[in-house]
Amino acid sequence: MADEQPPMGHEDSIDSQDPNQKDGKTKQKSRRPANTAFRQQRLKAWQPILTPKTVLPLFFAIGVIFAPIGGLLLYASAQVQEITLDYTHCWNQAPVFPATATMPSHLVTMHFKKNSSRTDKPDPPTWSRKTVNATFGNATSGAVHAVVENTTQCVLTFPVPSRLDPPVLFYYRLTNFYQNHRRYAKSFDNDQLSGKAVSASTIHGSDCTPLTTVTVNGTRLPYYPCGLAANSVFNDTFSSPVLLDVSDSNEPNRTYVMQNNSDIAWSSDKKLYGQSSYKWSDVVVPPNWVLRYPNNYSDEYHPDLVNDEPFQVWMRLAGLPTFSKLAQRNDDTPMDAGTYSVEINHHFNVTDYGGTKSIVISTRTVTGGKNPFLGIAYVVVAGICVVLGTLFTITHLIRPRKLGDHTYLTWNNNQAPTATTSGRDNMLGAESGRSGA
Repeated sequence: MADEQPPMGHEDSIDSQDPNQKDGKTKQKSRRPANTAFRQQRLKAWQPILTPKTVLPLFFAIGVIFAPIGGLLLYASAQVQEITLDYTHCWNQAPVFPATATMPSHLVTMHFKKNSSRTDKPDPPTWSRKTVNATFGNATSGAVHAVVENTTQCVLTFPVPSRLDPPVLFYYRLTNFYQNHRRYAKSFDNDQLSGKAVSASTIHGSDCTPLTTVTVNGTRLPYYPCGLAANSVFNDTFSSPVLLDVSDSNEPNRTYVMQNNSDIAWSSDKKLYGQSSYKWSDVVVPPNWVLRYPNNYSDEYHPDLVNDEPFQVWMRLAGLPTFSKLAQRNDDTPMDAGTYSVEINHHFNVTDYGGTKSIVISTRTVTGGKNPFLGIAYVVVAGICVVLGTLFTITHLIRPRKLGDHTYLTWNNNQAPTATTSGRDNMLGAESGRSGA
């Protein structure tokens, strides 16, 4: 009798080789989340219960803490001394020098401490304008000839009623200028500013649009620096303030020297710029830089972005349409009380887009410049919290609201639920009972 072959076992079947099968049955896919505390939202959590005993002290605590902080911030802001002069229309409304006129009062803002040694009221600021010859280009180079242009110069005369302790900061302020516009804010090339000789083809397709390249004699050349941000750099020039009524010397006036190209930019911004690797014949001057470089770039006369701190300050884009940027500073010498004069060469036209421009001479405190907004915000929040806390306390004492016992809340009840089913389940139970009978 021939030996019988054993039947084929389950482990030898084809189905057993399918990884999606288990015990001969196909494993069903499921969208059910894993049974973990995180996936099933069973993590421990603190769920505060807002009662009068917890809410009312919180209101008063916020008021007690915020009110002194707001008062200190307001006091610090009040210690800042500054003067703001709007010279937007000086180039076309001020009288021609040597005639002068008092500046309209709405163009002048002054915040100074009271000077006990001076009883008379200081004279109001005045302005005048004159035409001067401004030289552009490198006058010492034989390869590049200097260009002389007629420029309108605004002369502002203003009082400083009390002494300003260093550091004394000189800002220019612009309004209605949107450096935060999306296209404007990204219109520059980081590699080009860091010193790399970025090719014209790369610049042409970069974020510098629309100021990328220009065709010169059939060759496409990139702007240096490219982009809207660099092309629109603020280019009014300021002199250092000159004290006109010097009483302790034989000098007719004395210049209060300010640094205008050092220590005005952030150290982190300075690291973003490098010496350019371009050959200067391979790049083109941006349209609004032609006045400064009337004969294009050369080896003797070209931008030095590493040391051009006014440019670095401008390229730190402002987040609001009204902003101030540092132009000059003096960290060592106090600014004595007296009458000062500042000369401003007009190049940056703000009336075309409905903006204004001003100069601001200011001091600072540990909280920064003059800005009472934060202090006011703290005081207002403190006042609102105290008022609400008082109203809620009176309401709670006069007509207290009965509160439920929070120990009966579901997350505090560890017992199993005792509720019975109803509806369709009861009907099903009744039917099964009848069928069993």
